[in-house]
Amino acid sequence: MKTRALPALALICAVGLAVTACSDPTAGDSGADAKQTTVDPTARLDGVKLTVWTAQNTVNAPQQVIDAFEKATGAEVETQAIPDLYEQNVPTKLASGDRPDLMFWQPSISTLPFIQPQQNLLTLDGEEWVSRLGDTERSLGVIDGKRYAAIVTSPAMLGVYYNKDVFQQAGLSEKDFPTSYNDLLALGRTVTEKTDAAGFYEAGGDKWPLQWQMQIQLTDLDQQWWAGLNENKEKWTDPVVVAAIKKYKEELLDAGLAQKNYRTGTFTGQADALWKGEAAMALNVTSFQSQLQAKHPTAEIDRTIGWFPITNSSATGMYSPDQTNGVVAFRTGDEKRQNAARQFLAFWLGPDYAGYIKAMKIPSVQPSVPTPDGLPQTSKEQVAALSKAIGVFQAKAIVAPDTHLYLADMIYGKKSPQQVAQAIQDQFAQVAKAQGAPGF
Repeated sequence: MKTRALPALALICAVGLAVTACSDPTAGDSGADAKQTTVDPTARLDGVKLTVWTAQNTVNAPQQVIDAFEKATGAEVETQAIPDLYEQNVPTKLASGDRPDLMFWQPSISTLPFIQPQQNLLTLDGEEWVSRLGDTERSLGVIDGKRYAAIVTSPAMLGVYYNKDVFQQAGLSEKDFPTSYNDLLALGRTVTEKTDAAGFYEAGGDKWPLQWQMQIQLTDLDQQWWAGLNENKEKWTDPVVVAAIKKYKEELLDAGLAQKNYRTGTFTGQADALWKGEAAMALNVTSFQSQLQAKHPTAEIDRTIGWFPITNSSATGMYSPDQTNGVVAFRTGDEKRQNAARQFLAFWLGPDYAGYIKAMKIPSVQPSVPTPDGLPQTSKEQVAALSKAIGVFQAKAIVAPDTHLYLADMIYGKKSPQQVAQAIQDQFAQVAKAQGAPGF
């Protein structure tokens, strides 16, 4: 699935409405939300029916675990696909009073707040499966020190996919892998000088992948800067942010390191161009990997495509949460169903987890459960890089502004880098204020 910034401005109204539709936030948690005891994941649940909300393009994602859970417990679990845009329509449905028992949702500090977790969701602290998660996965799904999401898949990894044949034609090998963004640009220049391929493929037509070249340049900003941003003490108009936007424009796009049609390039076109050797590199998240796996056998991917991690000043990966990573459980007022929802999560991340990731052909979020065999080398390298990965800004900022839209304005000639930064800041402040964030 694609990982894109949320349509934040469109959610402002939904955020406000969701509060009025919630249960009383001053009321204590129900018995199902009290201090946790051991959950029997296979206890009988005959006659219990649960609903799970998913996005349209991931409606089949939980099917293996649903089938196994129904067989083990006698419960009935129904999936309901929410129309796109998922992240916009879910808060609207919640505001109307409709709610499921369980739901896929991005477990980041910039996205969990849109569904008012303190009022709407069961807290999941103390569940047995929490301690089994890897360090990076365990850091997700938490707001103000309380856990509201189960992490069922690894967050997407951001890095560089490259065509091995093009690198070979350019005289490049693993010893030339970059350890900084400047090194990455230098690789792009080498490719364009020594081969017929473009250094990078940029997807200005689909817009959402435009954010990544800017993102990796902001990784030297420390946690104090991000904390200041979240308290309205730092701004997206900081010179370091403007410089990142300007560098992307001037040293990559204007310098001719992207393909000629970068303004209209697409996500699917990016994969095709990289596979054919028309472009040497594509900076993108794991959805790009999924696209390759859907079209090509593992052996062919291993022969054709490589991957390496990169940030602004190190060979480090970046992780990007998306809505397929997290599952939340709602306060419905029905204690029997709430307990069953907890049991479903305990089953998913307990006795069924090895079967689930094997069926899905995805990496494991639990170090004690091995990742399935048969994954491409690129996927294995991403798994190895995850433990030391740095979060993208969606995992650091309390609001994920639509940077891709403003960067698209820039490549279409409608905004300067300074104007892009200002637009990002304006939207960030507006949504943070609508959420009632302190300092705004």
